[in-house]
Amino acid sequence: MQTRADLRNVAIIAHVDHGKTTLVDAMLRQSGAFSARAEPTDRVMDSMDLEREKGITILAKNTAVRYVPADGSDPVTINIIDTPGHADFGGEVERGLTMVDGVVLLVDASEGPLPQTRFVLRKALQARLPIILVINKVDRPDARIKEVVDDTYELFLDLDADADQIDFPIIYACARDGVASLTQPADGTVPDDSSSLEPLFRTLLGTTPPPSYDEGFPLQAHVTNLDASPFLGRLALCRVRQGTIRKGETVAWCRTDGNVERVRVSELLITEGLERKPATSAGPGDIIAVAGIPEIMIGETLADPEDPRPLPLITVDEPAISMTIGTNTSPLVGRVKGAKVTARLVKDRLERELVGNVSLRVLPTDRPDAWEVQGRGELALAILVEQMRRESYELTVGKPQVVTREIDGKICEPVERLTIDAPDEYLGAITQLLATRKGRMEQLVNHGTGWVRMEWLVPARGLIGFRTEFLTDTRGTGILHHVFESYEPWFGQLRTRNTGSLVADRSGVATPFAMMNLQERGTLFIEPTTEVYEGMLVGENSRSDDMDVNITKEKKLTNMRSSTSDETEKLIPPRKLSLEQALEFCREDECVEVTPTSIRLRKVILDAPSRARATARRKHAG
Repeated sequence: MQTRADLRNVAIIAHVDHGKTTLVDAMLRQSGAFSARAEPTDRVMDSMDLEREKGITILAKNTAVRYVPADGSDPVTINIIDTPGHADFGGEVERGLTMVDGVVLLVDASEGPLPQTRFVLRKALQARLPIILVINKVDRPDARIKEVVDDTYELFLDLDADADQIDFPIIYACARDGVASLTQPADGTVPDDSSSLEPLFRTLLGTTPPPSYDEGFPLQAHVTNLDASPFLGRLALCRVRQGTIRKGETVAWCRTDGNVERVRVSELLITEGLERKPATSAGPGDIIAVAGIPEIMIGETLADPEDPRPLPLITVDEPAISMTIGTNTSPLVGRVKGAKVTARLVKDRLERELVGNVSLRVLPTDRPDAWEVQGRGELALAILVEQMRRESYELTVGKPQVVTREIDGKICEPVERLTIDAPDEYLGAITQLLATRKGRMEQLVNHGTGWVRMEWLVPARGLIGFRTEFLTDTRGTGILHHVFESYEPWFGQLRTRNTGSLVADRSGVATPFAMMNLQERGTLFIEPTTEVYEGMLVGENSRSDDMDVNITKEKKLTNMRSSTSDETEKLIPPRKLSLEQALEFCREDECVEVTPTSIRLRKVILDAPSRARATARRKHAG
C-alpha cells in the first residue's frame, strides 16, 4: 500500500457546545487561511442562519488547513470535517466519518462526556478510527480536568474499546484563545507552556495515518454529501479512495439501483481554507467537489469507465420520531403574499430534502395533501419545518410521534438515555416529572458543588414536551441532553400534559375585554386584535380539560356611568411559543399551523360538534 505524506483527513466530533467550531476557527487563523485584510467572524463554519441563531452545527462541512511544521519539513494539507454535536443530526456525523482517517474528540473540561459524546464516539470506534482526546475550555473556573479524563476513559471502556483504541494522546486546550498543550494545566488556568495550537497540529500528524491506496488500482471516488452552486448546479462532494480523477474526463457513475452510466466531469473543485478552487486533477485521499452530474445521490460511486467497481452504500441509523407535514388547511390560508400553499409545492420540497438528508424518510399517508416525515429526533424535524417556513411555505404540522418496530412479535418503541445536570434542590421535582413518564434512573452523581447529575432511561414519547416543564420546574437552571439508546417493549399509555387548551369557538378578532376575563382561566398565547378562527388554540387551560371560549366578545356600550369605569385594567403579556415549543405543547388531536409570518396552534377538527363526537368515539374505543 502506498501513502500520501502530504495529506491528512480528520473529523472533529463532540457534544453540543463543547467548542468544535471555535477550535476550527483557531486552526484556520493560525494556518493563515484568512487574508490580512479579512475580518474573520466567530464560528465561521456555521454558515446557515439557523446554525448561528441556535448556536449549533446542523450540517457537516469541510475546510482545509495548510500546516507548515516548525521543524522545516514539507507542508501538510489537513482536511477538517466539522460535524454536528446533536444526535438528531447523526446522519451527518456518520457521513463525515466515512471521509476521514482519524478523529479529534473534544470534551468540555467541566461538563465532561455527555450523551452526544457517547453517540459520536461509538460511531468513531465502530469505524476503527484513531482518536485524539482534546480537553477543551480548561480555563473555566469550574474546570475539573483530571475527573473529566477519568470519565472519558470510563466511557471508552463502557463502549467496549480495545487496548489500542484506549491508548490515545491527550491535548489540553483553550480553543477560544487558540492555545493547546500536552501538559495538564491546573484547573481553571490556560496552558502557559505554549502560545499556539502547534502541539495539536504535531499530534494530528503523528496520530492520524496518511491516506493509503493501491498503486495502479482503478478510480474509486465515494459521494458522501451534496451541495449546489448557482453556476455549476448540483455538486457531488467525494473522497477519492483510489486512482486519479481529472477535470473533463469521462467516468463511470455507479448508481444505487445497480446501473452504471458514463458521465463527464465538467468541473473539479478542491477546498483551500474556506473556498473551493478549480483543480485539474485529484488523487487518493483528496476531498473534492464534482460538477456535471445533475441527478447524482449520496452513497454512489464515481469509478473507472473501463473497470467500474462501486463502493458500499452509506448506511445510517433508522429514524425514531415522525410527524405529519401537510398543506395549510386553516381558514387563514394564503393571507401571506407569495406564500407556497399547494400540495405539489410541498411535496416537491420534501423530495428535495431527501436528496441531501440520508437520515430522513418521507412516506405517503391516506391524505393526498399530507406526508409522514420520519427523522432522528424532534429538533431535526423542527429544523426542516423552520427552513420551509423561511422559504415561504404554509404547512400544517402534526404532533411528533415515535416510530415503533416489531421485535420478536412484540411492538417496541425507542428509549432515550437522558442526562440531567441541575441544582440538588430540584431532585425531587425532576424525579416526580420523570416517574410519570415511566423513566427509570440509572445513575445519580453528586459532585459536592450543589449540583447533581442524573442518568435516566426514558421512552422517547415521554420526552416529547418534557423540556418546557423541566425548565419551569428548575427555574431555568437545569440542563438536559438525550440520545437514542435502544428499543424496548411498549410502555403503555403516558400522560405527559396535565393541562387542557382554551379553544376559540368562533371567528373574529380577539378583544381586550374578552381576554381580561379569560386570563383568569389560564395562560393566553395571543395579543389583542389577533385574528382567530373556530378551533384555534388561544391559550392553555389551568384545568385538564379543553374549554371552548369566546375571545371576540366586546364590551356592551351603555349610557349609564359605572363607579368602576375609570379603573385601568391590565392584561398579562401573552406567552409566545416558538416552533419547537408549539410542537411540544401539542396533543394528539392538535396540530401547528406554520406560515411565513406566524405560528398558530389549532385543533385537527375545527368544528366543535364534530370534535366532540370524535372525542366521544375515542373514549368509547379506549
